[in-house]
Formats: sequence, structure tokens, C-alpha cells
Amino acid sequence: MTKQKLISKKQFKKKLLKSFLLATGLLFFSLLLGVVGYMHFYQLNWVDALLDASMILTGMGPVSVAQSNSAKIFASFYALYSGIAFLTSVAVISAPLLHRFLHKFHLDLEDDD
Repeated sequence: MTKQKLISKKQFKKKLLKSFLLATGLLFFSLLLGVVGYMHFYQLNWVDALLDASMILTGMGPVSVAQSNSAKIFASFYALYSGIAFLTSVAVISAPLLHRFLHKFHLDLEDDD
């Protein structure tokens, strides 16, 4: 088994920034999707739609009450999507940290042999 060195702090910071930007992009896209959906299905202005989309995306719950079946269906699918999108963004941000920790731990274990 080959033993790879730990990447430099500068390279690690670049990876971390890249992951953060990717996760931020995913969250921004998800928020935009929610705002457009709430404006269309709930007939909300953009500020109220932003509030509802933000609350659902962060797991806090809805603010506005769905009046139509199409609004209820949208809210159901957006809530499911939001849960996955939020957890994915957390995983994308934490992946470089976890990878570095496990890599360093593995190197430390091999040094003990």
C-alpha cells in the first residue's frame, strides 16, 4: 500500500473553499427554486415566497397555508427536496474536513507500526 502525504494547508484551504462554494451554489439554486414555486403555486410576492422557501429549506416549516391542491403538492415535493439538498450541502462542506482528519489519522496509525 502506498502512503501519500497530507496535502499542504494552502491546497486544503482551496479544497475547502471549493466545497463551500459548491454547497452555497446548491443552496442558492434550491432557494431560487422554492421562491419561484411559492410565487407560482401560492401566488405570493417575492419577499413572502423567499420567507417560505427559506423556512422550508432550513427545516423550520411553512409560514403560508396552501390553499390549492397544486400548492400542497408543490410544498410536499419542495420539502422532500429541501431536506436532501440541505443535508447534501452539509456533506459537501464537511467532506474535505473529514477526509483530512481520516487521512491524518491513517498516517498516524501507520507511523506507529
